[in-house]
Amino acid sequence: MSATGETESPARDCVHWGRTTIHYEISFRARKTLAISVHPDLRVSVTAPLDSDPEVIRARVRKHGAWIREQWRELELYLPKQPPRRFVNGETHRYLGRQYRLRAIQGEVNSVKCLRGYFQITSREEPTPALARRRLEAWLRDRAEAVFHQRLEVCQTRAEREGIPRPILKIKRMRKRWGSCAADGTITLNLELIQAPKECIDYVIMHELCHLEEAHHGPRFWALLEKLMPDYDQRRALLNRVIAQ
Repeated sequence: MSATGETESPARDCVHWGRTTIHYEISFRARKTLAISVHPDLRVSVTAPLDSDPEVIRARVRKHGAWIREQWRELELYLPKQPPRRFVNGETHRYLGRQYRLRAIQGEVNSVKCLRGYFQITSREEPTPALARRRLEAWLRDRAEAVFHQRLEVCQTRAEREGIPRPILKIKRMRKRWGSCAADGTITLNLELIQAPKECIDYVIMHELCHLEEAHHGPRFWALLEKLMPDYDQRRALLNRVIAQ
């Protein structure tokens, strides 16, 4: 403990709220009240009075389980900010959770290949950054079309057991959401989701499929999502962690 009466580093603990495990950090301070915060990277922190009983803290965190999960839901709607891509040789780009370095060369045939840790873009023209960007983005869109439809088929097999209808799938760039669900049964996925591992893509798809049955994020929605994907919270945390790197 420091001379100011504060702990030098936060302690760590966790509680179970339903089937969700809430991990949190605790900082003890010279104060009278206990405060719970949820941060943009989905971390949960507790600031507690110096003489707080750990069991009292656990009970308070558990009591606020619904609120914490609601904060996670809100935060996951917003994409982490990434530096602008320059599309120059050596720059890294993510595909299905892995990082690949960009290698743009001039050759006889126009092609984009993903192999041995590289995106190799071959062009008959001079391989400028603008050209590399067009070629790579077109390739990623084609892959997104294939992968997202494939993952939808996997998730739909489980969703059909709960009577959830088959949706229409659209793909487009979205500024603030990984996915959305319209009243007409259309699910839209963010093209940027092709950066994430397949288990994270499945999470976003299943989340939106559940909205076909439950429009709002009420208790029935979360119960349905948990039934269809018991580890959804771990997948959500992985999505935010991987994309933020």
